[in-house]
Amino acid sequence: MPQAVATSPARTPLLPKWFELFLFAFVVANLVWLATALFTGSWLWDAGGRLISTDFLNVYAAGKFALHGAPVSAYDWTAHKQMEIAVLGYDFKGYYGWHYPPFYLFVAAALASLPYATAHAGWSAVSFLPFLGAVRAASASNMGYLFALCAPALVANVLVGQNGFLTAALIGFALAFLEKRPVLAGICLGLLTYKPHFGILFPVALIAAGHWRVFVAAGVTACALAVASVMAYGFEPWLAFLRWLPVTSQAFLSEGRAEIEKMQSLFALLRTLGAAERVAWSAQIALSGAIAVAIWFVWKSRAHAYELKAAVLGIGVLLATPYIYLYDMVTITIPIAFLLALGTARGFLRYEIAGIAAVMLLVAIFPFVKLPVGLLASLLLAALVLRRLLRPLAVR
Repeated sequence: MPQAVATSPARTPLLPKWFELFLFAFVVANLVWLATALFTGSWLWDAGGRLISTDFLNVYAAGKFALHGAPVSAYDWTAHKQMEIAVLGYDFKGYYGWHYPPFYLFVAAALASLPYATAHAGWSAVSFLPFLGAVRAASASNMGYLFALCAPALVANVLVGQNGFLTAALIGFALAFLEKRPVLAGICLGLLTYKPHFGILFPVALIAAGHWRVFVAAGVTACALAVASVMAYGFEPWLAFLRWLPVTSQAFLSEGRAEIEKMQSLFALLRTLGAAERVAWSAQIALSGAIAVAIWFVWKSRAHAYELKAAVLGIGVLLATPYIYLYDMVTITIPIAFLLALGTARGFLRYEIAGIAAVMLLVAIFPFVKLPVGLLASLLLAALVLRRLLRPLAVR
């Protein structure tokens, strides 16, 4: 008699064996990929022994300015580029811009107090730990540890020393804590303001569901971070941040200086295909608006399991922002984990696990196809979540 895991809404305590093997294979592939990158001169040092320029360089250089008592210089593109060159010891094509709010300088300064390679690799290792915990909390089982190790875009995030793990951890913990530990959830959302475009849909859900304690805690945390940064660095970095913000948006989104073809959003896809900027913005705003409306009704309803609501918000966050790169796609692990938790507890729908495997593979193949497969992965996961929403009997 065939098992009911993939076809029945009955309780399913275990994942199918083929999917467990799939996850283990993903872990091995991630580890092999990282080891190969290190020994072939694609990670940390190049074949000639020089430090490799990656996204992490902008954080490290900004941290150097903070340590030297000149944090406002991190927002000066010319000065910042010169610091990046000084850190590497050679000039390079392009520029890794610093466009984070001033309180993120606390992280940058801590990292810049270490040797560059140590800080680069250490940041990935340290930020992975809360990510590991967040995926475990979202999946509601120890399988979450394995799932974190095979997270889509894990390698992409580590190779460039980005903060995808931190973003995913804050979103994951915020959603996991929201019902039972609202203050902690709010603190996580307040910390997420270091990348505010990933938090724009949370107020919609919080207001719809009446989670006012979370809302207040998030606001207090964000204000505390701003005050702390002013006390440490003064007002000038905030003035520079606000002055350069529209310039950064113009350069990255309108002019596409930061390789817009590598972004994983609808806006970026349309711009890459040659659409006018106003057309791309109109399409992105329409999509984001539709997602916001859907989140409002889902979170206001009492008919859906919380795991499903969390998955809706988690995937909505990824689709709603125009500014999202492959390393940010680590965050897709969070809504997948909630969907797996729901399926494990209440039964998987037919082909649901196969769909999740396809989502993971789509994100993983980006380095080989150079197409916005992250957007396609997000849309596929959104379809899986929508399927759940349209089958209420499967979640009761």
